[in-house]
Amino acid sequence: MKVLLLAGGFGTRLSEETDLKPKPMVEIGGRPILWHIMKLYSRYGFNDFVVLLGYKGYYIKEYFANYFLHQSDVTIDLSTNQVSVHNSASEPWKITLLDTGANTMTGGRVKRAQSFVGDEPFMLTYGDGVSDIDLSALLQCHREKGKAVTMTAVQPDGRFGTFEASDDGLVSRFLEKPRGDGSWINGGFFVCEPRVFDYLADGDATVLEQAPLQNLARDGELVTYRHPGFWKCMDTLRDKQDLNRLWASGEAPWKTWG
Repeated sequence: MKVLLLAGGFGTRLSEETDLKPKPMVEIGGRPILWHIMKLYSRYGFNDFVVLLGYKGYYIKEYFANYFLHQSDVTIDLSTNQVSVHNSASEPWKITLLDTGANTMTGGRVKRAQSFVGDEPFMLTYGDGVSDIDLSALLQCHREKGKAVTMTAVQPDGRFGTFEASDDGLVSRFLEKPRGDGSWINGGFFVCEPRVFDYLADGDATVLEQAPLQNLARDGELVTYRHPGFWKCMDTLRDKQDLNRLWASGEAPWKTWG
């Protein structure tokens, strides 16, 4: 099953980094967040990726073009222009790097991958969010429900800490960044049937999160998989710092691979 990764946005709210590189290449623990997402999928046996490029897509192409070399022990014979690879720690990934246009919207990017997907179900997620989601359970849910799209629903952490107090104002304890107000949001990590492309017929201006998902819901073809565990989107510099702190602690919740 192919995994489509949306990696073409401008990342304007992380401009401290994205002036120089695309958002999915911003590093967490010395590795692009895109790598972390791919490692999660690979942990569940999904190794065939289609990366949907846009803004500064060449940066991602160059990274993966040299990835095998950087992960290997090599001997370079300059007299014969030969390279011998002795050991490689590269993952068994097949990566299609698809230029979907700098200004194309999310739905338009997915639509451009239709010929690469064919008539098979596929997975899809954003290139800036990590999670400890059980992808096998997600896929099982999708198959059981039999709908065109299964969307993972998550409850993000609150932005600010809060506290508990009695009616007379006496504070009993502080709570650091509790879960949100009980509402669920779109966390990405979709599973899609090929008929989803019928909902993406409006060209490059199609925004997946608007008419396509609304129409899928109207037709009874959109179901959610609720993930109560860890999920975090790297939307701001503060988010990046939080993720790097978690990784440096050695207890990053999304690191479910060995």
